[in-house]
Amino acid sequence: MALGPAPCTRKVFVTVETAARTAPAAVIVAIDGPAGTGKSSTSKAVAAKLGLGYLDTGAQYRAITWWMLNNGIDVNDATAVADAAAKPAIVSGTDPAAPTITVDGLDAAGPIRTQEVTAAVSAVSAVPEVRSLITDLQRSIATAAPNGIVVEGRDIGSTVLPDADLKVFLTASPEARAARRSGELKGKEAADLAATREALIKRDTADSSRKTSPLAKADDAVEVDTTELTLDQVIECVVTLIEGASAEKAGLAR
Repeated sequence: MALGPAPCTRKVFVTVETAARTAPAAVIVAIDGPAGTGKSSTSKAVAAKLGLGYLDTGAQYRAITWWMLNNGIDVNDATAVADAAAKPAIVSGTDPAAPTITVDGLDAAGPIRTQEVTAAVSAVSAVPEVRSLITDLQRSIATAAPNGIVVEGRDIGSTVLPDADLKVFLTASPEARAARRSGELKGKEAADLAATREALIKRDTADSSRKTSPLAKADDAVEVDTTELTLDQVIECVVTLIEGASAEKAGLAR
């Protein structure tokens, strides 16, 4: 289901019209899509609005990549990466207001966002042993969330949580995504739009063509094109979809 430049208009089973909107039933929500589509900003805001947990799965792959780089592992040597995959201890906090990630007890939230990690993460995350370990970690976090959770990534609806109550796939034009990503970079990390666009397309190709859990839209996912939407519109759209899925789940449970 593709959505145009207007906010989401998909009908829901119950409309919640209170100052503090809350999901009527705990739900597991999968939000997928390539970089620069607004996944992180949308997922965190939606989770906070509805009182759900939040998990940035991309941060986990960045974390293991950062550990590999810091420990002298050749990230282009799949065998070496596979052999070391189980060594780092990665812990993710699920508070959308202050998501955290540590590696072996060290705060990694800042270091995992460097260009060095960005350039290496696709190679590391393509290794089957890495994906198996991280996928198990993601599933354990999602199933343990007491009030439901929004899980964002690239293969959540298709591979990690195929039985999620709602699957959303965010898209946007390469130009829009490049502009957003360039706006996130500062100082030496800043890049011009053309270079950023090229890097995004290159990563999309790598992630979509990998043999293990490629970037893909699940057959039953709701596709939302964010190119012409404001962040507030995207958030409202996804909140509406979650309320519908949650109300449906509550109805089936009666």
